[in-house]
Amino acid sequence: MDLYSGLPYWIVKNPLYDDYNPLSADLRTEVAIIGSGITGALVAHELCKMGIECTVFDKRTPGTGSSVASTALLQYEIDTPLCKLVGKIGEAAAVRAYHSCLQSINDLEHVFMELNLSPDFMRVPSIYYASDRKGLSLIREELEIRNRFKLPVIYFSKNDLSEKYNLRAPGALVNYSSAQVDPYKAATAIIRHYLDKEQLELYTHTEITQWEEEEGGYKLITSTGNIIHCRYVVVAAGFEAGRFLPEKVMQLTSTYAILSEPVDKKYIWPGHSLIWETHEPYLYIRTNNRNRILVGGEDEEFRDPVKRDQLLRKKVSILEKKIRKLFPDIPFRTETAWCGTFSSTPDGLPFIGAWPGKERMLFALGYGGNGITFSMIAAQLIRCKIQGIKDERESVFGFERLH
Repeated sequence: MDLYSGLPYWIVKNPLYDDYNPLSADLRTEVAIIGSGITGALVAHELCKMGIECTVFDKRTPGTGSSVASTALLQYEIDTPLCKLVGKIGEAAAVRAYHSCLQSINDLEHVFMELNLSPDFMRVPSIYYASDRKGLSLIREELEIRNRFKLPVIYFSKNDLSEKYNLRAPGALVNYSSAQVDPYKAATAIIRHYLDKEQLELYTHTEITQWEEEEGGYKLITSTGNIIHCRYVVVAAGFEAGRFLPEKVMQLTSTYAILSEPVDKKYIWPGHSLIWETHEPYLYIRTNNRNRILVGGEDEEFRDPVKRDQLLRKKVSILEKKIRKLFPDIPFRTETAWCGTFSSTPDGLPFIGAWPGKERMLFALGYGGNGITFSMIAAQLIRCKIQGIKDERESVFGFERLH
């Protein structure tokens, strides 16, 4: 299935990773990672730095699945507000999920610094604004619970937003703990780093079509009949991981994005803040850290790629109207647009770890709008699992919460 259509900005901005290395012989490895997007890359990083042998497999060119269509807003805030998440999974687990995402942004920054990579990671504020009166009530409830559990947050009134950001909204929650990144550049740079150090193997255009448990691990079979023996399998294939799972755990969603032509820097709001709203599905906005504006949203339940793609022109028009209404002074003109398919869960949380009873097949499924911060958490949890280290976050993000 095509995971996106149109022309994602990251493909325009970066040289396309052009390695072609399909598996042509049988192979043994300690850990087989299925997926070479940002999630698979972060898992590889966590394992490689601990000296754990791992090999990455992807049926595509590296990084050209869902990662390349991501808009890559890095926030500690989850699609489900904390005040609502408490009712879904309990107070302790909900608060831990939020604090884990907050730490994840710091950990992502550390990864890029540790490896001396520059994937346009940039610390920026985040503005979560009330779309209407109902949204303002949610904002106030959310403010109280975040303050109670010492999460970074400041309330901005209607006047505050107008004066500082020229943003027309009844109120907002602002924090200075968020970030943004180029997800394609990040994923390919991490993989390249470990390939160059000969600590990692990568096989592209290699599809895993069959798998079965064997003593001490798994046997994987490719579409060309080659066999991979491994102690652990890590499935980091986004919603395409569904075929490895015994039951459906996610809802497929189509999301749409547009990128502006360059605008005069006077139109870029202070701090290049991330902007998103209380309405569902929500509008989200970021810059490219210079003078382009990226706008996304208009999510739809996914049906099939053809119908998703047919809506692109209509969705572009709607997103343009929304950004112009929010910032009427900005001369926004779309230069490129795309749509992609992503996954979401009822509680807005990812699924990380082993399916009960299948302890050597580990899943790193960073679903939802916070996918990349979830990916960092998944990489750490999987590394701990393979090392035999207990991590208190397992119960928050594991499959056990399904039952």
